[in-house]
Amino acid sequence: MRAPSRNFANNHEPLPSQRPDNTAFTQQRLPAWQPLLSASIILPFFFLIGLTFIGIGIGLYYSSNSIKEFEYDYTGDIPGDRCFDCVNASKFCPCNYTFTIKEFFPAPVFMYYELSNFYQNHYRYMISRDENQLNGDLDSLKNPANECVPYRVSSEQKPIAPCGAVANSMFNDIITLFYNENGTFVEVPLNGKGISWWTDYNTKFRNPVNGDQNLSDIFSGTSKPNNWLTAAWNLSSDSYNNGFVNEDFIVWMRSAALPTFRKLYRRIESGNFTDGLRAGEYQLRFQYNFQVNSFAGRKKIVFSTVSWMGGKNPFLGIAYLVFGSLCTVFAIIMLIVFIKYQGKMDED
Repeated sequence: MRAPSRNFANNHEPLPSQRPDNTAFTQQRLPAWQPLLSASIILPFFFLIGLTFIGIGIGLYYSSNSIKEFEYDYTGDIPGDRCFDCVNASKFCPCNYTFTIKEFFPAPVFMYYELSNFYQNHYRYMISRDENQLNGDLDSLKNPANECVPYRVSSEQKPIAPCGAVANSMFNDIITLFYNENGTFVEVPLNGKGISWWTDYNTKFRNPVNGDQNLSDIFSGTSKPNNWLTAAWNLSSDSYNNGFVNEDFIVWMRSAALPTFRKLYRRIESGNFTDGLRAGEYQLRFQYNFQVNSFAGRKKIVFSTVSWMGGKNPFLGIAYLVFGSLCTVFAIIMLIVFIKYQGKMDED
């Protein structure tokens, strides 16, 4: 059957008009300001921007250079290095390094570990975690997400907590610092509380709760990650720093964007070192466990002070100086061109 056609000629209802309303806005009759980009406007603008950026760059560069840093590479891959015997040794191989700080490091002094050639930004590595499990979900604790494979279930067919490649590869060297005071090395107190982001510690990471059960009972029936020496619920002697809210663990789980990165390990700001690190002889004592030779990596320990702009980073100051200098150079070039051709334009 043929569908009846609509007879537009016999349709007495007028079609709606497609023309916009006759207003200043819809008809684009609103008053507008169009700047005239003359030399008297552009040249001062370029000079102002250039000099402003140069001034900011000098301030940033000076601030970065005022930060004091000391670093030591304890990879131990070269014969004769203090940690050379630990490269292929068993778990927690001890090695020491004695050094001298020649100038005062004002508090707070931050202690970092630095890893090189470690690609935390690899896609498969980054997604190998279970956010629900880390947020304290009991179901995910017993049944981790598939993204954690092959670190989802242990060889005993128990769920791994925390699961995934990121947690399994957690940095686990133990580092202590000692100061030579009158011929005797005394331990420098290292503060590990508050080293993670506030949002991570208070929002993103949560321990599972199941009535009045202890954390060890809640984690019963799960396995620790393959490379860990202890279960998650027993990472620290402090109850507030165990399980998924262990701050060393939280710091590690925030993936770095570059293959060479630093992560905060401790702060030095208490005891006899409230004012900072005094000049003198110190000794670092390592419990060497985190192996880096398998991926041709390196590891360092870094002591650093901070300024109003954060840690040492000369790149930002250099970037401002380069951009400001380019603006100033272009302004000078445009000024020369303007002076040279201004007379000819006036004659024409």
